[in-house]
Amino acid sequence: MSRIGKLPVVIPEKVEVSLENNFLVCKGPKGELNRKLHSDMDIKIENAEIIVKRPSDSKEHRSLHGLTRSLIFNMVNGVFEGYTKRMLIEGVGYKAELKGKKLLLTLGYSHPILMTFPDNVSVKCPSPTEIIVESSDKELVGMVAAKIRSFRKPEPYKGKGIRYHDEYVRRKAGKTGA
Repeated sequence: MSRIGKLPVVIPEKVEVSLENNFLVCKGPKGELNRKLHSDMDIKIENAEIIVKRPSDSKEHRSLHGLTRSLIFNMVNGVFEGYTKRMLIEGVGYKAELKGKKLLLTLGYSHPILMTFPDNVSVKCPSPTEIIVESSDKELVGMVAAKIRSFRKPEPYKGKGIRYHDEYVRRKAGKTGA
């Protein structure tokens, strides 16, 4: 039995969940999310809990069991608390600022980078070297943060670039003079 899949997902008081033909809709204080889950999985809502069961012990059903439960948990947690990713910018002259609904990144290229993001994602810049990505959709937060990071990944010699707040950049020694 899947260790993750067998755990029930507790539905908080402020969250409404509806399920019809494995189409799950979650509404809460942070927004609304919906997703079509795999048709083989048996999903039931009982006593303010969502329980996921698999029909057989085939390899496909075993792998879908934990995945389905994790997707449901991320949806319920997202509409209740939301998800956040903090990013830091390091480097001389590197900075970020909001221009209306767009993010303007100056990262040492010959041109600034102007990035747009989906409507249900909010991006904040409390300082020129910090970016905060927030949304109720965990998958979307990760994708937007990865896209921002991809413009200038941290390099190992001076540590310049965009990195996640909890990311450690392993430094390398530079050239030695002869």
